[in-house]
Order: sequence, then structure tokens, then C-alpha cells
Amino acid sequence: MELGSILQFLESKTILVTGATGFLAKIFVEKILRTQPNVEKIFLLLRAADNKSAKHRFHDEIISKELFRPLREKWGANLDAFILKKIALVPGDISYEDLGVKDSKLREEMWGQLDVMVNMAATTNFDERYDIALGINTLGAKNVLNFAKKTKSSSPCINTYVCGEKEGLILEEPFTMGETLIGATQLDINHEKELVEERLNELQAEGCEEEVITSTMKEMGIQRSRMYGWPNTYVYTKAMGEMLLGHFKENLPLVIIRPTIITSTYKEPFPGWVEGVRTIDSVLIGYGKGKLNFLLGDPESIIDLIPADMVVNTMIAAMVAHASQPCEKIYHAGSSLRNPVKLFHLRDLFFIYFRHNPWIDKHGNTIKVRKVQFFSTIGGFYWYVAICYLLPLKGLQLVNMVFCQYFKNIHMDLNQKITLVKRYVELYKPYLFFKAVFDDMQVEKLRRAARESNVEGDMFSFDPKCIDWEEYMMKTHVPGFIKHVMK
Repeated sequence: MELGSILQFLESKTILVTGATGFLAKIFVEKILRTQPNVEKIFLLLRAADNKSAKHRFHDEIISKELFRPLREKWGANLDAFILKKIALVPGDISYEDLGVKDSKLREEMWGQLDVMVNMAATTNFDERYDIALGINTLGAKNVLNFAKKTKSSSPCINTYVCGEKEGLILEEPFTMGETLIGATQLDINHEKELVEERLNELQAEGCEEEVITSTMKEMGIQRSRMYGWPNTYVYTKAMGEMLLGHFKENLPLVIIRPTIITSTYKEPFPGWVEGVRTIDSVLIGYGKGKLNFLLGDPESIIDLIPADMVVNTMIAAMVAHASQPCEKIYHAGSSLRNPVKLFHLRDLFFIYFRHNPWIDKHGNTIKVRKVQFFSTIGGFYWYVAICYLLPLKGLQLVNMVFCQYFKNIHMDLNQKITLVKRYVELYKPYLFFKAVFDDMQVEKLRRAARESNVEGDMFSFDPKCIDWEEYMMKTHVPGFIKHVMK
């Protein structure tokens, strides 16, 4: 594998980015604009009704973010003119044919100009409605592929996907059409689409309210995903999207990036930028605010983390390496093989951080934390919940009956919280007891090619071995999360 100058490749290139308001997509766009201002153009596909709505979303959800502060400082008063020249906003939706781009002239312009397509559009909710997840994560991926086939040079297509539930060493291999994680039953994507349409028609014929339809579709997604071995609707529908890409790509260059648990930026454009509450951060925010005293999971489990800027650098390097050759390449962007961190280590680091930097609540009270207690079995966890929460709830129910439903609202609130906790346990259980390591042989070949080229190595670094997890967590990720998310 040979890898030439990344900056030279990006010069005068035209790129389409879908899912442009997403966390990774923003970092990708910022990186390109900052490091190679001579890029020809970046088309940003935004879910918007029209150009006006797209402009509002671009301003509110992308360019106004602190992530773009270095770019604003670099260009100053000339930033607006630079953005106007380099960024083209495209109202659309990957759920539809031709990406929902209604303007025929704009479609023709894109087909005639595009050099690379990067698909980062996805719904990442673990328990998303099955119809929505299927439309975006599965069928949407195929729509992006079909769009790429219409471009002047059959643009290389880059797709991102987060891996599912397996054990042992997970190889950088593509899914074949109909493959499942349980081995036996064949998965038929067309049949899944038909099942969704039939169920929706039934619900609508019955006159069900939207809340009931949403709940039913969510349950259907979880049920179908687990039937075929996937832990949740998100990874299941993304895996089906990957199957469609591999099956229908023909001679198109196809690169699929599989990041693990994405964390805040390690270095660029500055350390610690993060947006939204991601997988590990839901634990961090609950713990810091004193609401999490126990955790279900194996303390020896490896939590495969990778900073967001390293994922983006992997994407860009892979894009350059395979731009001109028909291929299907899979790259795992993770750390579990070369620089693993375990769950108990993260627990200890969070404890040390919040012991020395306690959270101050809205009333000015200092929140004191203690080390989280682990429950390494589901049985132990549910026993604890029964003793500490379900028994008091039963007692409250009896008191409520005596006092003529006086405590009805409190009882309902507690019951809903317990139900929610149980649902979260079911959703996150596969990750808290994760027994796998992600092979990164292909990524290592890419890193080796980057080192041997001796070009822009520091600018596009993606080697997790350089990360000191204690220093990164204590000085970068946790402070960054507090600043940008918890505030």
C-alpha cells in the first residue's frame, strides 16, 4: 500500500459529506477546511426542507460551534467569504432516492463535480424506531451508493459503522449479504422492509396514536436485531447497510470505517472538544452529579475508546489510499488491541477527578462522590435493585392506598425510573460485558504506509499507542466534557 501526500490529494477535490450536523462530520469538515484551504468544494447534505432551513442549520449546528474557533481566528473577517466559496449546502435526506435532492440542476452539478463521497448520516439511538433506522442506516446507505455511481468518476464512497456484539478477535472483514451473528438463519433485508411496512399499515388501520406506533416500532427493532444476534437496532441496521454496500458496489472504491467508542478530540483542532452525551459519557455525567453509585459490568472488561480526531484522520488517510482503485476495505478505528483500557481503570480515574474537582449543583452544593460499586452479574444487580428500590416502592404503594392516592405522582415517578433503568440495562449490557478485541491489521498497514511516506505524519496521526489514558482522561476528556456538555 502506498500513501502519497494527503494535502496534495485534497487540493482541488470536491467532496460530499452526508450527516453534516453530526459529531464526526463536523470534525471532518473542520479538518479539511483548516489543513487544505485549496480544497475545491465541500457539499454538505443537510436534512432541511429548503435552502433557508439548510442555512439556519449550518449556522446554528455547525459553523457557530467552538470547534470552528481556530478557523475563525485564522480567517477573521474573511471567514464568511471563504465559507461561501468552499461550502455548498444541499437540502436533502439519504432516506430518499437521489438523496432527496429536489433541484435537478444541483444534482447534475454534483454528479459532474464530485471526487469523493463520505457518508456519516445515521440515527445512532440504540432503540430507534425500526422503520426510521431501516430507512436511514440501511436503505440510506444504498441510496448514497447509487448516487456515487452516477458521478463523473464513480466517486469513492466512505461509510462509517460501529461494530456489534461478538466475542474474541473481531477481524476487519466485510459482512456478506444475509449474514447473521448467530450463524444459522439467513437475513433477508427486503423481507425486513416488508415486515415494517405491513406492521405500520396495521397500526394505522387500527387508528393507533403516534405514541403507540413509536413504542411498537422501537420494540420491533430490538426484537428483530436480537433475533439475528445484534444487541440493538442501531448496530443491526448499520450492519445491513454495510451488506447492501458490499453487495451492490460493483467497481466502486468502497471504504468502511468501523470506529469503536468515540471520545473527545485528542489533539485537533484543540484537545477535549466533544458534543452530546456519548456512550461512556452517560456514565460520567451520572457519576459526577452523584446519581450513580453502582454499575453493572465486568470491571476487567476492555472499554475500546478512540478519540474523534483519530477516527477522522483514519478516514482521510483511507480515502487517499483507495481513491483510484476498485476495492472494499474495512478499517477498525479503536484501541483495544494496541492500547487497551479496562472498565475498573476508568472507574478509578473518574473517582480521582471528581474527588479533586467536585461538581457544584445549581444550589451551590458540592457533590461528594465515592467509588462506584460493580455488579458483575445480572442476578446480583437485580437483587440490589429489588432490595433498595422495589421493596420501598411496594411500601409506597401500600401507603398510597391508605392515603387515597396522595403519593400517586411520587409512586409513578419512581416506577418509571426503575422501568427506565431496566431498559438501559438491557440496551447497554452487551457493552458492559464485552469480551472482544478489535483487530486492526489493516489500519496498521495504513499507519505504516503513512510513516513510510514521511509526509504530514503529525498532521494526520491516528495511532492510539501514543495515548496515555490517565493523562488523556484527567486533563483532556473529562474537563472537555464538563466544559462543552455538562457546563
